[in-house]
Amino acid sequence: MTVPDTTPRPDGSVPVKLLHDRLLVKPDSGDGDRRSTGGILIPATAQVGKRLSWAKVVAVGPNVRTIETGDQVLFELEDRAEVELHGVDYLLLRERDVHAVAAARVSDPAAGGLYL
Repeated sequence: MTVPDTTPRPDGSVPVKLLHDRLLVKPDSGDGDRRSTGGILIPATAQVGKRLSWAKVVAVGPNVRTIETGDQVLFELEDRAEVELHGVDYLLLRERDVHAVAAARVSDPAAGGLYL
């Protein structure tokens, strides 16, 4: 049995076929220390309330309506399933678990901005 090639493409997308309304995303590396707008260092171990995270979409299922490969999506870290492909960690989400989409095509004033 041959193993399918799931090596990420140069654009960051992954050649996998997802089912239904699933999204495969690569989370931003925001797990380290952060700085507030006032310059205060917030350590990675600091307890914060429910924090949302951004991730880049690398694959979408056939029933996903408003999100495309390459978009940045905002989601809750607790609503996730992890998968590793070629040593890279990805998260599997449903479209309904996404709170916002950031992409060049939605920044057009005629398009109405971010989907919230």
